Amino acid sequence: MLDDIKRFDTKKPPTRQKLRFLMKIIAGITTSKQGQIIHKVNMEGIKPPYILMGNHNSYYDLMVLEKAILPNRCNYIVAIDGFIKREWLLRSIGGICKRKFTNDVNLLRQIRKVINNGDIMVIYPEARYSLCGTKSIVPKSNAALAKAFKVPLVALTTHGDHIVEPFYNPKRRKIKGLEATLECIATKEEVEKLSVDELDARLQKVLEYDDYAWLRDSGILLTDKDRAKGLHKVLYQCPHCGTEYEMSSEGIQIKCNHCGKTYEMDEHGVLKALEGETEFPHIPDWYEWERSNVRKEVREGKYHFECPVRVDALPNAKGYIDLGMGTLVHDMNGFTLKGRYKDEDYEVTLLAKDHYSVHIEYEYLGKFGDCVDLNTLNDTFYVYPKCEKFSVTKMSLACEELYKYLNNEE
Repeated sequence: MLDDIKRFDTKKPPTRQKLRFLMKIIAGITTSKQGQIIHKVNMEGIKPPYILMGNHNSYYDLMVLEKAILPNRCNYIVAIDGFIKREWLLRSIGGICKRKFTNDVNLLRQIRKVINNGDIMVIYPEARYSLCGTKSIVPKSNAALAKAFKVPLVALTTHGDHIVEPFYNPKRRKIKGLEATLECIATKEEVEKLSVDELDARLQKVLEYDDYAWLRDSGILLTDKDRAKGLHKVLYQCPHCGTEYEMSSEGIQIKCNHCGKTYEMDEHGVLKALEGETEFPHIPDWYEWERSNVRKEVREGKYHFECPVRVDALPNAKGYIDLGMGTLVHDMNGFTLKGRYKDEDYEVTLLAKDHYSVHIEYEYLGKFGDCVDLNTLNDTFYVYPKCEKFSVTKMSLACEELYKYLNNEE
């Protein structure tokens, strides 16, 4: 399938930032509007080259990054859809393409080039925007990179970026007083001395964050009148009656259309039931409750999802290729996508034991609704379920729980 289509060239050496001063100006203007505060810890004497790991909540993260490392150059990893019809621009500002959640050895060569250039290699180890403003999985392999390249390990942890541009409704909100910390968590000497486990422990600790707790405790008010709009994409299961896929949200409310239970999000980002008990005032607690329910399905061997799907392929940066309709199965074995394109059957399989997470999108590009994107080293498939009731959030949780279960990481 698509054998005659040229794939994106991930072997091409990264370009040193050519538009860095323009980037700094744009970043300065954007962050000033949010009253961005950047704290620097243990950064005295730390100069490029080094590896920088950051938490990831929105496009705004890049603006904070550029301000934090001023005036230095950097290169950073970008998913392939970021390069569509603007590959020259993304390469000019330092972008390095990688398909999400794949083990691409070409990336090691790209990192080596950045380090040899004397620049900063920026990696967002969560590999996606956070769904509810808390840390996603950060694999230990990220700490191993610093060890392999023998350069300082630096972390940039933002607080409030999810509140400004939540993944479930990425409209920029007017909030001032956002914070970020740029911290050297291991000098070059420490990197060489410490084990990968010790480096990973430091990285995991520094990248721990909770934007809703930060908002609640900061005294900053979230006055946006649509602050709960889209929240049902993340909170897809009612904690009152347990029903899945019947939540809706609008304005400052999220509601279960099955039992009618309704919650309001106040200006501190806290949920409160209009009637009766508030099961989860803290949004991330609701999300983790959903995870626990998915974990139970996985442990009992009951997890299964199957649905007709619309499929787009993205083999390169020229644009999407419509593959028509297919079938997606997500079960205890992993993802299996089957379809037919140009009179040829195809099948894409991602084994659960090999994939610790998967990328999802809500209302992707405003085209066909929510989707899950499945990646191989050469292709990316944007898969849009066409059944009546489903949640790509649940697929994401199931992918993570299946990986942990099958690899004995309970």
